Amino acid sequence: MSFVFPPVAIPGLAVADREERIPVRRIFCVGRNYAAHAREMGKDPERDPPFFFMKPADALVDDGETVAYPPLTENLHFEAELVVVIGREAAGVDQAAANDCIWGYAVGNDLTRRDLQLEARDKGRPWDMGKGFDRSAVIGPVHPASMVGHPSSGAIRLTVNGETKQDADLSELIWSVPEIVSILSTSVTLKPGDVIMTGTPAGVGPLVEGDECIVSIEGLGQISTRIGPRA
Repeated sequence: MSFVFPPVAIPGLAVADREERIPVRRIFCVGRNYAAHAREMGKDPERDPPFFFMKPADALVDDGETVAYPPLTENLHFEAELVVVIGREAAGVDQAAANDCIWGYAVGNDLTRRDLQLEARDKGRPWDMGKGFDRSAVIGPVHPASMVGHPSSGAIRLTVNGETKQDADLSELIWSVPEIVSILSTSVTLKPGDVIMTGTPAGVGPLVEGDECIVSIEGLGQISTRIGPRA
């Protein structure tokens, strides 16, 4: 097959202690999946059906990189997240079988242009420009589930310049990982290389040029991102 333009490189995720990388197909994100975060965003934390938004696969950023402060925003926010990587096709799977479709887990940081997101939300518009901008999906090395199991509890924390900003437990997820995978798989067919960012705890806040942001999840290690000069 020939193309009018050369195909872009396939985005990939690092794998813990291995040379291979995981080709990434799509990045799904779960909105407001911790009750305290829902409240701080001015929403009712009742257990309504989860909702999803997306980031482009080429928004990926590896651990240890510098991310330029993005354009069009004055309010760049951090969001610590548990990341799920799908390794087997999943279409309409039930919760009991959901974990069988997961290849591994990673630590993530869902960078957000909060002012653009809130403006879109208040006008009933999509969140794309607030969430899906360039280099907005920081995701660390993926740990195979065969090695780390399927974490349903454990500390998730985020610091900025050494000061703790987010400190919660994975058990506080409103919708568990198996529930998320099951529900999402009824809407779309999940395939190997699909990624799910499962939501962030309370405590989200701003980043400025020069900040170092570290996210850690018990059993999965930590990732670090430095915010560089404005793009």
